[in-house]
Amino acid sequence: MLQRIQTVWLFLATVALFSLLLFPYIQILNYKGSAMAIKASGVYEDMGGRVVQTQPFLLLTITTVILALMPFLIIFFYQNRKKQITICYLTILAILGYSFWLVQAAKQAADGIVLGANNYGIGLILPSLAILFIILAIRGIRNDEKLIKSADRLR
Repeated sequence: MLQRIQTVWLFLATVALFSLLLFPYIQILNYKGSAMAIKASGVYEDMGGRVVQTQPFLLLTITTVILALMPFLIIFFYQNRKKQITICYLTILAILGYSFWLVQAAKQAADGIVLGANNYGIGLILPSLAILFIILAIRGIRNDEKLIKSADRLR
């Protein structure tokens, strides 16, 4: 069952969540006039032409890695589709909570700077994209369940 479409969707969800470590979800100019990018791994500022991490988010980084591995691990529960679906729903809830945590970390790192639509980076849509991929995987898992039930009726 590893060759099914839900494997592709779950792998894409994993890639989307790991991409949070690469792409900033907020980009702002701070009060000093230098560019600042907020990623899941920390706050990065442009200092003298070099990008330097000024504030690490260690706990957020560890949570990002664990959360990104969850859809990948779901792939290997293909023999128990009900458990797969349950873990998918739990992963969606975890991503929603994680997204709230990202927003709170950005507000704290922005230090009173008002954020507008022009400050959002590509990392902002990645958790939503991961949730979409997991929902598509759930749909594929349910289709497999229906297929197996119909094959059992024919026996």
